[in-house]
Amino acid sequence: MAQIQIKLVKSVIDRPERQKRTVQALGLGKMGSTKSVENTPQVAGMINAVKHLLEVTEL
Repeated sequence: MAQIQIKLVKSVIDRPERQKRTVQALGLGKMGSTKSVENTPQVAGMINAVKHLLEVTEL
């Protein structure tokens, strides 16, 4: 599978609890944190749910 890099560019403060937990499940904590993950259908769905908070780059 292809690797993608995700970066949290907007804060999760004042976001619904579901979005906060999705960002946490992706392995992101503070703003500016990055993580390289495999591009699986499950991860793609999680990214799609919070895409307005993330910056996604293919590696």
